[in-house]
Amino acid sequence: MTDFSNHKFGTRAIHSGAEPDPTTGAIMTPIFQTSTYVQEYPGKHKGYAYARGKNPTREALQKNIASLENAKHCLCFSSGMGSMDAVMKLLRPGDEVITGDDLYGGSYRMFTKIFANFGIRFHFINMHDANNISKYVNVNTKLIWVETPTNPTMQIIDIEACAKIAKDNNIMLGVDNTFAPPFLQNPLALGAHIVMHSVTKYLGGHSDVVMGALVVNDDAIYEQLAFIHNSCGATPGPMDSFLVMRGIKTLHLRMERHCYNGRKIAEFLKTHPKVEKIYWPGFEDHPNHEIAKKQMRDFGGMIAIVLKHCTVEDTFNIASSFKVFSLAESLGGVESLVNHPATMTHASIPKAERDKSGVVDNLLRLSVGVEDIEDLIEDLRQVLG
Repeated sequence: MTDFSNHKFGTRAIHSGAEPDPTTGAIMTPIFQTSTYVQEYPGKHKGYAYARGKNPTREALQKNIASLENAKHCLCFSSGMGSMDAVMKLLRPGDEVITGDDLYGGSYRMFTKIFANFGIRFHFINMHDANNISKYVNVNTKLIWVETPTNPTMQIIDIEACAKIAKDNNIMLGVDNTFAPPFLQNPLALGAHIVMHSVTKYLGGHSDVVMGALVVNDDAIYEQLAFIHNSCGATPGPMDSFLVMRGIKTLHLRMERHCYNGRKIAEFLKTHPKVEKIYWPGFEDHPNHEIAKKQMRDFGGMIAIVLKHCTVEDTFNIASSFKVFSLAESLGGVESLVNHPATMTHASIPKAERDKSGVVDNLLRLSVGVEDIEDLIEDLRQVLG
């Protein structure tokens, strides 16, 4: 297989993991739609025995994503939550996890409703100042779990500072990199041990696949995760793997447009009289903007706004009145989406906790797509006035 590790990002996005099919010369990786593989005699096969463990289409995708993160290993899962579930299964009863107080609602739900029941303790803290993490480290701490930028208030967490704390205390550092795919941010290069992606979002990019991925360099961590991956079976099928490989071929092009459109919309909304507060890390007055500049190559297409003097009903009406933006969960697709976190992506978090972290009832989250920017701004103008 050709080594593209020394090539630029766009070239790796298109070519890494992909080889012409040896039987036909097909330039696209075939969809190996099979559940099992014929063996010459028991135990002797061509590296494939049963498709839950290995599938050539999935393997090509895993090599591709690993290349984008400059990593040795990648494992793809049937969803982002499936990949997080595998990370949590590295832990044991009595272990403790330090994580943020502004998490995706599904992550919070998994931590508090599933793994807390197995004796794992979670500390949900403000990670804006990484030094705050050290106050919660003890002999039972086994994992620091970070989202950056966070969902939905776009908090920026210093990955390098977290990595130093993790290294000094022999703790794993995991980073949910969904909001800042590898075109924008590479946490492994900053010292993280595990990078998680909801591949459903920017990597897939077309709102037609649900998938997750874990990317690592450490061989021992990889072996543990690979065992869980095969044993617990949250593995994606070959058709989904093919669709994501196809999506990744335009990741660099899409991200350039997401970032461009995101900036234009953030600038439009920053001074809008109907907007009380805006969250977008590209503004100089955004908390930890300088850290964002240091660890990200651009600021992405995710924006959150708090609407001024709006009741819940007012907010619902605004969210339902867009013509180009679609009211839906998820993010990172080519189409622009508007989301009401309090009742959608973060509904599983108690209201008091939501309010404390800034996920108030009059907050909307925008996933800015790649449509013509004039149409997106006009859509915001016709809704907000």
